[in-house]
Amino acid sequence: MDNQQLLLQLSAKLFQSMESIPKGDERDAFIEDINRQLDERGKVLELLKEDRIQLNSENKTHAMLIELDKGIRERLDAIMQEVKADMKNLQTAKKNEKQYSNPYSSVRVMDGMYYDKKK
Repeated sequence: MDNQQLLLQLSAKLFQSMESIPKGDERDAFIEDINRQLDERGKVLELLKEDRIQLNSENKTHAMLIELDKGIRERLDAIMQEVKADMKNLQTAKKNEKQYSNPYSSVRVMDGMYYDKKK
C-alpha cells in the first residue's frame, strides 16, 4: 500500500473516531487516542513530504484527503473549545469554593490600627 492510500485510511479512521466527544473520565483516553492517531498521520505526512508529492485537487484521492483534513480540523477545534470551556468552568468552581470557604479573604481589614488625635 502506498503512502497516499495509507494517509487516506488513517485520516478516515481519525475523522470517524472524532465523531462524538465523550464526557468525563472517558475524555482523557479519547484525547490520548486522538493524539496517537495524529502522530501516526503526521509520520505518514512526513514520508509524503520526503517523496515530494504535491496535492492535486483534480485527483480523487487528493480531493478526499483535502475534505477529510478540513473535517478533522473542524472537529479538533470543536474538541478544543469544549475542553477550554470545561477548564474555565473548573476554574470558576474552584474560585467559588474558595470564596465560600473563606468569604472574607478579599476584604482588607486594618485590625489593630487606629488614629489618635492629640489636642
